[in-house]
Amino acid sequence: LEEEKPMHRIRMWVLGSLAGAVFLLQPLTAAAEDISGLITSTRTIREDSRLVGNVTCMVTGAPCITFGAPRISLRLNGFMMTGQGDPNNACSGAITANEQGINSGGQADVELRGPGVVRNFRSDGVLFNGSVGGRVEGITSTTNCQSGIRVTATSSRITIAANISVRNGASAAGAACGGI
Repeated sequence: LEEEKPMHRIRMWVLGSLAGAVFLLQPLTAAAEDISGLITSTRTIREDSRLVGNVTCMVTGAPCITFGAPRISLRLNGFMMTGQGDPNNACSGAITANEQGINSGGQADVELRGPGVVRNFRSDGVLFNGSVGGRVEGITSTTNCQSGIRVTATSSRITIAANISVRNGASAAGAACGGI
């Protein structure tokens, strides 16, 4: 019986070590789904993603976040996305083409869910372009140079529900966009 105790301990140690190794070798959850902080080049999301803090976008002439796969969602989780626009009028006199806060990327059945704020973008706050199916719900878009939420003629079956759009648009000729 005394000789069995050391063997029992060795077996338990080996089993514990194997269990620990299996745990360490498990794939980690991709951090790409969690978004916060400074964004300096377009962030393309390819899986369900969420804001985990406020976002400051310093992307010039391109979207801050764009969808790169169909049937995924972006949740703002009560956080704010802020572009480079002037906080008083967004445009500072000129629209910067393609500088949206969030772009559907032509993907089908993508969703943007609030609560959360998309503000101060020198183009649209949210743009659906070339998408079939999609949803924007529960966000606030404010002080964006063009529309707060825009759906182009190349998109269809986009549901827009329970959003607030305030102080969007520009007085520039040919660019008098606005709310939704």
